[in-house]
Amino acid sequence: MKRLLLYFFGLVVLISQSSCGYNTMVELDQNVKSQWSKVQSSYQRRTDLFNNVVNTIKGSAKFEQGTLKEVVQARAAATSVQLSPDQLTPENLKKFQDAQSQISQGIGRLLAVQENYPELKTTSAFQDFQAQIEGTENRINVERNKFNDATNAYNTYIRSFPNNLFAGMFGFQQKPYFEADPASQKAPQVQF
Repeated sequence: MKRLLLYFFGLVVLISQSSCGYNTMVELDQNVKSQWSKVQSSYQRRTDLFNNVVNTIKGSAKFEQGTLKEVVQARAAATSVQLSPDQLTPENLKKFQDAQSQISQGIGRLLAVQENYPELKTTSAFQDFQAQIEGTENRINVERNKFNDATNAYNTYIRSFPNNLFAGMFGFQQKPYFEADPASQKAPQVQF
């Protein structure tokens, strides 16, 4: 009986000292969710810019329709994958990243093909798109890095002792990180 009372007292002290970490877990979880919304906002900005340039290109009748069609399809695929903060699992994040990768490739094709169309390159809307897309891609990268930082703080906290004892009881699970596209691991070949 004495031993049981001692264990109970020890548990009470442990809980009171750590406050179970529940409030901190909630705060860190909310920070991850907030940062995720900023990531999505950056991707939405890119999609909006993309819509504007597609409309500009449609006005150029000579532009390669095959490329334009592929790019529009990539945009549709990217916007079809919606991911709320509560759905952040490694599998869902991978689907989201794959869809966004398609739109990045589409933008790359647009910028490469536009070299063949001097009249398109000189339009102010296309020049504005080029400048804004660079800034937007930088914003996306910054927000993804901040998301990974928030996710790291959250995951570290819920996996640390004694928080890990309570995290599972309260349903706090690890969150996935953004990872580099496997293709980006290979350096591009540049030939002059």
